Amino acid sequence: MKVIIIEDEIRTANELRGMLLGIDNEIQVEAVLRSVASALEWLQANPMPELIFSDIELGDGLSFEIFRKIAIEVPVIFCTAFDEYAIRAFESNSIDYILKPLDEAMLQKSLEKYIRFKDHLIASAQHAQNLDRAITQIDAVYQQTLLVNYREKIIPIKLSDVALVYAANGAVYLHTGNDKNFAVQYTMEQLELMLEPRRFFRANRQFILNRDFIEDIEYYFNRKLLVSIKTGSPEKIIVSKVKSQPFLKWMET
Repeated sequence: MKVIIIEDEIRTANELRGMLLGIDNEIQVEAVLRSVASALEWLQANPMPELIFSDIELGDGLSFEIFRKIAIEVPVIFCTAFDEYAIRAFESNSIDYILKPLDEAMLQKSLEKYIRFKDHLIASAQHAQNLDRAITQIDAVYQQTLLVNYREKIIPIKLSDVALVYAANGAVYLHTGNDKNFAVQYTMEQLELMLEPRRFFRANRQFILNRDFIEDIEYYFNRKLLVSIKTGSPEKIIVSKVKSQPFLKWMET
C-alpha cells in the first residue's frame, strides 16, 4: 500500500509513519509533505498514491486547498487537532477523521475501514458486469502461460501449476507444484497484474500465492497469519494484520 503523509509537524509525521509501519510493514510511505505548496508540487509530478493521510491546518494554509486544485481520486484520512473541519473533510474524499493525539488503535480501525471500502468498490464493479462477459474478459486479460529460459531452453509454464511467486536476491521466481524454481524477467508488480486474482493473492512484498497450493493457515503474532504451502516455501509466508481479513475472505470465495 503506497501512501503519502501531509503534515507540517515533523514529530507528528514521524509518529504517524512509525505507527503505520508497526501496523503493517508492507505500507510504503512515498513522501512526507509539510505544506500546501509542496503537496501540490509532489502530486502534480508523481503517480497518485493509494491512500493519503493529511493534517488540515498547515503552515501556508488549509490542506483543503490541495484537494480543491487537484482532482484527488483516492481516499483521504484526515488527522487533525480540530473537530470543526469534519464536514468539509468529508467533501474532500475523506473516509475517516482522526483527532490528535494520534492513537494506534484508531489508526488501525481507519486502515481496516479503507480495506473494506476498497473491497466494496471492487465487489460492486464485479457484480455490475454480466457474468458471461466477465469470464470472457478474464480469459482475455489474465496470463495463462509464461515462457521461461531454463538451461538454454525455452519452457512454457502453466500458471495454474505455479504454487507461488517469490522475490529473492533481486530476482523473481516461479515455484511450481513439482518443487522447481524458474527465474522470470518480470517484477512482482507486473506479475500481480498479469495473474488471475481469483487464483492468486499478493500476501506481502515477497510472495504471491496460488490458493490451490495452500495447505493451512495459522494465527501468528500480533494478529498476523502464517501460511503453509504444500510444496514448502523458501521463507516463512506472513500475511500482515491489515491484509489478514481480506486474505481469509479471498480464501472463502
